[in-house]
Amino acid sequence: MLNYISKIFKLFFNKLLTLYILIRHYEMPQTCRYFIRYFYLGKIVQCKYFIHDFILKKPYKVICYNSEFAPELKFVVPFAYWHHLNGTLKQTYSSKQTKGLYFFSENHIEKYEERVWCDFNYDIEIPNSQDHSLKYDYSKWAQVPFKSHYKNNLFIFDKPIVVIANRYNSEWDGGPISYIDIPSLEYLIKVLSPNFTLIYNRPSSDLIVNDNSKVYNLNEKEVIRNKYYDKILFAEDLFNSSENKFDSFNQFQLMLYANCEKFISVHGGTAVLASYFGGKNIILSSKGIEHVCNEFETIFPKLSGAKIYVAKSCKQLLELVENVYLNE
Repeated sequence: MLNYISKIFKLFFNKLLTLYILIRHYEMPQTCRYFIRYFYLGKIVQCKYFIHDFILKKPYKVICYNSEFAPELKFVVPFAYWHHLNGTLKQTYSSKQTKGLYFFSENHIEKYEERVWCDFNYDIEIPNSQDHSLKYDYSKWAQVPFKSHYKNNLFIFDKPIVVIANRYNSEWDGGPISYIDIPSLEYLIKVLSPNFTLIYNRPSSDLIVNDNSKVYNLNEKEVIRNKYYDKILFAEDLFNSSENKFDSFNQFQLMLYANCEKFISVHGGTAVLASYFGGKNIILSSKGIEHVCNEFETIFPKLSGAKIYVAKSCKQLLELVENVYLNE
């Protein structure tokens, strides 16, 4: 009988919540309203932890995540760090190469070999982990100090660093959409190399933990190596030349990025990671729900206080680079 009543209550509550979102956010596309629904569900779920989080304050929270890289950086790691600061973090689980992301977790286990796309099956136990929303709950979210923690004397050069973080992956079950093409890369090398140490980062699939996206070959590395071998460095070369110094390629990226103040990145986890280290980040994002939800004005700068600039085409990207990095 109690089980039947509970089911009826949940059904009624879900209908009521759906109606509220439809009225409150009627102007938003249906997909956006779906994400907003998870935002409210996540806030409600956190109410049951009030005594643990604000009265008892003893280690109890176990956080487990194995989905996409971007939401892990935006919401899962800051959620875990909040619990660390609060004294309530007990253990964390994630994919391979994440020990560096959870440097503050005394009991972190790299459990998963691959990242699995959530396909709209979100863990409402982790606030905001639905990834996109018009609203975010920052009450259990803390800025993670990657830059100060990983600042080092290893990546020191004569000229300031500019990291060009590119990708060439499948997107939304199709081909690559947001990526820096070869002519644009050549232009960036020509105009930036006189004043900056350029480091190009587009890791091969064997260096990272793969998710649902397929990595394609842009064939840009051979062009760059042949024509601009003395003007730009490759992140994978730096990693391979000192591989014994790092637990993983992710830890290498954290240390490299910690010594950088200027980034050029592309849509997805690549852009999120580059937003974690202050300074400036020029992002190429041709399309995505991030634009609808204004994430480049909200969560992206909140990660570290970085100044975020967004281009929707390679042409706009090059214009921003000229205005932001060459004319400052």
